[in-house]
Amino acid sequence: MKRFAALFSALDQTTRTNEKVAALADYFEIAPDTDRLWTIALMSGRRPKRTVTTSKLREWAAERAGIPLWLFEESYPIVGDLAETIALVLPPPSATSDRSLTEWIGDIKSLASLEEADRKTRILDAWDRLDTPERFTFNKLITGGFRMGVSQKLMTRALARATGIEEPELAHRLMGKWTPDDTTFDDLILAPNPEADLSKPYPFYLAYQLETAPEHLGAPSDWTAEHKWDGIRGQLVLRGGTHHLWSRGEELMTDRFPELAMLTDFLPSGSVIDGEILAWAAEMPMPFAALQKRIGRKTVPAKLLKDAPVILRAYDLLEHNGEDIRARPFAERHARLDTLIATVPPEAPLRPSPLLEFLTWDDLARERERSREIAAEGVMLKRKDSPYRDGRRKGDWWKWKVDPLVIDAVMIYAQAGHGRRANLFTDFTFAVWDGEALVPFTKAYSGLTDAEFREITAWVRKNTRERFGPVRSVTPAHVFEIAFEGIAQSTRHKSGVALRFPRMSRWRKDKPATEANTLADLKAMLDAYS
Repeated sequence: MKRFAALFSALDQTTRTNEKVAALADYFEIAPDTDRLWTIALMSGRRPKRTVTTSKLREWAAERAGIPLWLFEESYPIVGDLAETIALVLPPPSATSDRSLTEWIGDIKSLASLEEADRKTRILDAWDRLDTPERFTFNKLITGGFRMGVSQKLMTRALARATGIEEPELAHRLMGKWTPDDTTFDDLILAPNPEADLSKPYPFYLAYQLETAPEHLGAPSDWTAEHKWDGIRGQLVLRGGTHHLWSRGEELMTDRFPELAMLTDFLPSGSVIDGEILAWAAEMPMPFAALQKRIGRKTVPAKLLKDAPVILRAYDLLEHNGEDIRARPFAERHARLDTLIATVPPEAPLRPSPLLEFLTWDDLARERERSREIAAEGVMLKRKDSPYRDGRRKGDWWKWKVDPLVIDAVMIYAQAGHGRRANLFTDFTFAVWDGEALVPFTKAYSGLTDAEFREITAWVRKNTRERFGPVRSVTPAHVFEIAFEGIAQSTRHKSGVALRFPRMSRWRKDKPATEANTLADLKAMLDAYS
């Protein structure tokens, strides 16, 4: 644990990418295999389940520190992190420990089967044997809020430096449904068995947003374009006579979309297709809200299958007849994909994503402008000779989304952020006018600069009307332009609408609160774009 806690501290103390990669590579070269495996798991989202509630941890920490619980609760928002607050208030340890990261994680997992009194004893004993950095790390593991400020991409780069294995190959080895409980470092990283997990997807290739017109990309003839659809990005993996569906976040979604099982009857084993899951009716995409009803379901009732049937809109072919073809040019992969889809009957839940015809960038710009008419988000640009790479890359693929929808709204509630923004108000609730009343309709927490967050924080502290725990009601004086990607009807919200990806795009200091938009404006948008 000492070695891992030191790594965590080193990563937390720098924002420099090269320093983070170097610290990780050094750790991967010297740590035991079991600890290396758990570190990879933690950095790729495979954390142990929470076995103790945060309310109990706060209560036990205050008791051990000999302070009233209210004082601990007042300290928590000042520090901004529960794990760090606990580590700071506890008295110095009376013992030491040389136990490994893996052993401590084993202890944390075992807490699930214990009675509360035994859990408390175990936690207090652990706190008494760990110094402050180790306690901080241990607390992070218990609460499940473990973030190291390192993306999986950077972790993979460091692992490549430590092992000598190429990054793209490592990225693929780390995909799929594995945990440190069912594999080893050797089997996962050093000598993987390609037949061990036939469900394993490939790393997704992600594009950056094109911020300007595409003329700087060169000749239009070097590029292909297709619509960017608003659904769930997924990979359909067909191997060994069965199928698996993976989300971009490496979540196995097979059971949520049983319609796709039909495709095993028509597509050959050894096929992997990258595409978009869309709710689909009358040969048109349904609103994302229809698909959203199915996202959190482990089993899908017959009515929902009928009300929101889905298809896979296919973008790319990554594996063909068992061969990894990601290194081949996009034009070739897409041609193979078209040939494959042509063998599938029209009643099957698979559709191509047609390439758009354009001779000039102006032609493509006009096609982009009509995206919302066909329930698309914009267009994707892909260089004809591009391979299918891993992670978010610049150069070969770009997304050129339509401009977001915007509405001017009044800030009515504010809440402090977390981590480095724990002393700033960053999470806001916004409202629009309905007659003389303000009706809340969305929350947003991104889009402002640090300087703007500091400015609005100072204002919130001086203009708080009421407090509801961490939330403050404020004087309705400031107008913000809220940008969002879509709007849908909602019975869960008082306003009757829900926004997709809302964020603050501008602080409208030029506009008084009385001139903010109205609920009628929102409803008009709903009618126009849903």
